[in-house]
Parts: sequence; C-alpha cells; structure tokens
Amino acid sequence: AAQCIGATLDGRALGAIGDLGTLSFHETKNVSCGEGGALLVNDERWAQRAEILQEKGTDRQRFARGEVDKYTWVDTGSSFLMSDVTAALLVEQLERVAQITAARRALWDAYHAALEPLERAGALRRPVIPAGAGHNAHLYRIMLADLAARDAVIAALAADEIAAYFHYVPLHSAPAGRRFGRSHGPMAVTDGAAEQLLRLPLWVGMTPGDVERVVRGVAAAT
Repeated sequence: AAQCIGATLDGRALGAIGDLGTLSFHETKNVSCGEGGALLVNDERWAQRAEILQEKGTDRQRFARGEVDKYTWVDTGSSFLMSDVTAALLVEQLERVAQITAARRALWDAYHAALEPLERAGALRRPVIPAGAGHNAHLYRIMLADLAARDAVIAALAADEIAAYFHYVPLHSAPAGRRFGRSHGPMAVTDGAAEQLLRLPLWVGMTPGDVERVVRGVAAAT
C-alpha cells in the first residue's frame, strides 16, 4: 500500500487488509519525510519477528520490557530506524493525515469537474473510481488519445512552466525487466496505457487557481 495512506476499500484502510502492509514516505507520497516507510503489523503472530528485524536481528525489545534477562542475536535483521529529525518531520503530518487527504481530494475533485467538458468532447479520459473505493487523491491522471497527443500536452504545459509527467516505463519493457523478467506474450494494453497516461500536478499547497491554470493549458493543447 505504498501510495495509499488515507485510502480505503469497502471501509477498510489499505495496508490493513492483509497480515502485513507497507507504506512509503518517499517525497512523492501524500505524507513524506523524504525517504523511508512503515511496516504495518496486522496480525500479532508477526509482531515479535518484526521487532527482531528492526532491532538488527536481536531481541533487544524483549529485554527492554523485562521479558528476558539479556538480549542477543536471534535472527536476521538490519538498521531500519528513522533519524529523530525525519521522524519529527513525519509525525506532524501523520497527526494531520485526515486534513491533508481532504485538501488533496478537494484539488482532485476540482480537476475532475473542470476536465469533464474535455472528456465529453473526446479530448481525454478522466479517472474512474471503483465502487467501494475511498481514494486518497495521491495523483490525478488523464489519458490522451496516443503518444503524440500526450507529448503535445506535456510540451504545452512546460512552455507555461507547468510540470506534468507520464508514469514510469512499464516494468516488462524497462531495461531490468527485459534482463530479469519475462512476459507471456505481448503486453499491448500496458504499453498503450503507458503512452497515453499523463499525471497532472497535485500537491497539498496548490490553490483552485493553480488547478484552473493547468486545466487551461490542457484545454489549449487538446
């Protein structure tokens, strides 16, 4: 659930559905401290193992709680702890995650409403939120007709000093994907979507006026 903090499916928080979940706090995520992430332990069977992995393979936490008279190396592990500085940056955002998500969703909704006429005109396709999904407005993407149309919008927005990006190269056609992976037959849908997809700017400090400016740029280029 790397990108999904604040999002739900059928009322359940993403990252809390399986025995274990993971969140990312990379700079591109809704809540960020630059790098790092969190392991969500949703089943007590895995709690002690998670502690040991975090404590460099030792049972130091059991010792700190007085459950053993000494601590020792018991399993694999590493040093995964955040620094105090990055944790301080993060905790303030975690305390406001509901407000941050609401602000992002307001911007997402503004994009969605403003781009509806362009979708009706056949210039682009907007996102569809599945039934039961409570999204966190991590991004707003549009789908253009083809690669040429997508690149034309990117260029037009860039000329107005607006940064908009396509997503990463599909994994099966990336250099490492070709080297280490394999696909069973052509991946036409994936390749086609990769050439059409465009992510519009969305960050919590944007204003409705910023959204209008982006939409004007998209409209002028489609």
